[in-house]
Amino acid sequence: MSLPVALLSSSLLFSPPVGSVAKRFQSINTENTEENRRIYRQLLFTADKEIDNCIGGVILFHETLYQKADDGRTFAQVIKDRGWVVGIKVDKGVVPLAGTNGETTTQGLDGLYERMAQYKKDGCDFAKWRCVLKITPTTPSRLAIMENANVLARYASICQMHGIVPIVEPEILPDGDHDLKRTQYVTEKVLAACYKALSDHHVYLEGTLLKPNMVTAGHSCSHKYNTQEIAMATVTALRRTVPPAVTGITFLSGGQSEEEASVNLSSMNSCPLGRPWAITFSYGRALQASALKAWSGKKENIKAAQAEFIKRAHANSQASQGKYASKGEGGAAAGESLFVANHAY
Repeated sequence: MSLPVALLSSSLLFSPPVGSVAKRFQSINTENTEENRRIYRQLLFTADKEIDNCIGGVILFHETLYQKADDGRTFAQVIKDRGWVVGIKVDKGVVPLAGTNGETTTQGLDGLYERMAQYKKDGCDFAKWRCVLKITPTTPSRLAIMENANVLARYASICQMHGIVPIVEPEILPDGDHDLKRTQYVTEKVLAACYKALSDHHVYLEGTLLKPNMVTAGHSCSHKYNTQEIAMATVTALRRTVPPAVTGITFLSGGQSEEEASVNLSSMNSCPLGRPWAITFSYGRALQASALKAWSGKKENIKAAQAEFIKRAHANSQASQGKYASKGEGGAAAGESLFVANHAY
């Protein structure tokens, strides 16, 4: 079994980096210290083995890769011992793109070759790189689309030189009041540019995964679309742009609530359109919001937090098979909006 297929046998947990943890800990009145971050990550990585069929890999941040569990094992080893695959976030965040109206590109290519060689030695088998685009009346510009597509392609090529599977993540933010049709149009333009760039850079598509946004209307759009409309728009955009050679698509949740992310993923996997790739999830906020709230930084709440995490893992595993239906009995934060304007980490 190839590594991408191994990852997609279930799905991916995105372990939050330091920047994201700071905001999340603030919401539960917990101090953002390295030890608290270690404890929180450990409770996720050591949840009951019943989720082993729900999670296939974990995307770590640099700090997390070198942290250790209470028993002395590195988190990378804890993950491998469960039969999961270890991944690493390697971009260094967004920076302004000169010559544009507030658009961005992603930094981190300098020294990436050497960093990837080290990460491979330290146990990583896949990586993630996020580029960000935003829909406004004047954006995304052609310059921003092409720049970010080429950055993603260069990153993917460097990954494959080291035997590391690249997850390509061109995220279109949900900020704005645009409708579903506008998001679908922009998503198609962005994905088409990405796969042209990946081809130009000789990236082996069978050894890649795509991590896109779902096609949803802007967060401030006055019209609310149902899950079937979102699923059809998303799968249509993917069918028009993503080659069948791509092994799988692991969606980001893009500020949706836990329930919305699960229901929309399930609708995509049960919609009548053909899908030549596996469609699953790579959630951060939409897999952990209820667990984080249940934990609230207290040792005595660890079991309760793990129970919430297990519940969401099962829900999303079912959604990846088109079998999830909301029963109105979500977790501590299942229905809460996780939208953050201009989300960055």
